Amino acid sequence: GYPPTVREIGKAVDLSSTSTVHGHLARLEKKGLILRDPTKPRAIELTPEGLEKIGIQPTTIPMLGVVTAGEPILAVEEASDFFPLPPDLRTEENALFMLTIRGESMINAGILDGDQVIVRKQSNANNGDIVIAMTDEDEATCKRFFREVDHIRLQPENDALAPILLDNVTILGKVVGLYRNHI
Repeated sequence: GYPPTVREIGKAVDLSSTSTVHGHLARLEKKGLILRDPTKPRAIELTPEGLEKIGIQPTTIPMLGVVTAGEPILAVEEASDFFPLPPDLRTEENALFMLTIRGESMINAGILDGDQVIVRKQSNANNGDIVIAMTDEDEATCKRFFREVDHIRLQPENDALAPILLDNVTILGKVVGLYRNHI
């Protein structure tokens, strides 16, 4: 959804004057509890200090770089930045990380080039799970996982691409969410 309008904030706290609401918002911003964008009237964001003030611990997850949804690439695990996670997605410490997708092998699953996937660290997967898998050559890829009789199939979600068949893979985690900051 959208942040509330000044009028909606006033109604929620039983204030009829929008200028009074503006004054309260200005004081909250001055105290460092919220951020506002003067060019966007509904752009109000709680800062980490603001979240703590109301009893919510801000959570961030490490952004570990790029993984392909195409041909596997060499995996390098190094946090390049941290992504703020909504409080309702909080989980045990160090259980989640984020990767940027490169390639188009997962487009039928709605995972596009440039998307960022939220991954829960785990070493096992069920058939049909979308996973981040590492091959014996230390190459990581995002694919749908299938354990078959004599091999593991990493299935792309793009009809133009063939599956990757391997004797063994290391599951780095299961994709549990997606963030897209482009259209």
